[in-house]
Amino acid sequence: MRIAALALAGLASLGFMSVAGLTPPIAPARAEKAIAIPPSTIDVAPAPGDQVAVLAGGCFWGVEAVFESVKGVRAVTSGYAGGSKATATYDQVSTERTGHAEAVRIVYDPRVVSYATLLRIYFAVAHDPTQLNRQGPDIGPSYRSAIFPQNAGQARVARAYIAQLGKAGAYGKPIVTRVEQGQFHLAEAAHQDFARRNPNHPYIVRWDKPKIAAFRAAFPSLAR
Repeated sequence: MRIAALALAGLASLGFMSVAGLTPPIAPARAEKAIAIPPSTIDVAPAPGDQVAVLAGGCFWGVEAVFESVKGVRAVTSGYAGGSKATATYDQVSTERTGHAEAVRIVYDPRVVSYATLLRIYFAVAHDPTQLNRQGPDIGPSYRSAIFPQNAGQARVARAYIAQLGKAGAYGKPIVTRVEQGQFHLAEAAHQDFARRNPNHPYIVRWDKPKIAAFRAAFPSLAR
């Protein structure tokens, strides 16, 4: 279960805001750099209108915050993918028995940022695709690395890019990212825009602000 929950029920009553005396001291932010990986050799064919991508890479707070910083991304929503609607709640998903992954739904303008570019950010900085059923301090299959393609073109690009990165040996370890099917279910309101609303939350400072900084440093032309 997410270490940042910090007695989640109690923090929920405070809107997850950091309040002196009620949350632990904020740990210093750790330095983080994006992994240098090549762009995908293929991309999704252009299509009119906004498009949707669904990606899972650990705690959705940080993944959401990274993609909210990307030019061409119109909206990012936190939620649960890969399980049923009936059990798509934080409390139930946290039991690690529902089959869900914490995920984000990204609405983007393909004229500004392509699907393959979103995947490059996902693999380079939004999470570590070599960690199996975990990310950093968070352990369990709900924190797995998984891509949920919204059409056949996205599935083709995702599988090809995983193979390309694996062949390149960019990480020195096997990539464990899965390409899965499953519906996306909206997470509770308290989880939406969490990093933006709670910039001094200990988990955000320790684990997610470094990701955002790494993204901006590695992809300055894509950052807003």
